[in-house]
Amino acid sequence: MSYIKIWIHAVWTTKNRVPYLKKKMRYKVFKHIKEYADSKGIYVDFINGHIDHVHCLISLNSNQCIADVMYIIKGESSFWINKMELTESKFGWQNKYYAASVSQSHVERVRNYIRNQEVHHRKTSLDEEIEEFFPDQKPRVEARGN
Repeated sequence: MSYIKIWIHAVWTTKNRVPYLKKKMRYKVFKHIKEYADSKGIYVDFINGHIDHVHCLISLNSNQCIADVMYIIKGESSFWINKMELTESKFGWQNKYYAASVSQSHVERVRNYIRNQEVHHRKTSLDEEIEEFFPDQKPRVEARGN
């Protein structure tokens, strides 16, 4: 039997970066994502975020790919948020996401980074954070109004 441990740090935003994820709603959504992922055999190690985006530390197994995992997590959670009427208007996630591998030696560091999102974003905007992730490319993660 093979032993596989592939850690992924995934980040995605609400559609058009609408600030839907107010504190009370945010924790309901994150709890639901973690529970639903678990029911589908997706190991979400840690999840947190801020007003308009989510950070998630995921461990993939041998039969999972990041595209399928993100499709499942984002699609079902968007459906659930709308079904539960957690927002006044129709909720959606952006189509794009950021995902990077994390070495085993950095897993705890990434957990702490995800855990401290609210404090982190008092000093650093999501746009600045994205520039840190992509210093040479400066990609756009569906900025507001796009």
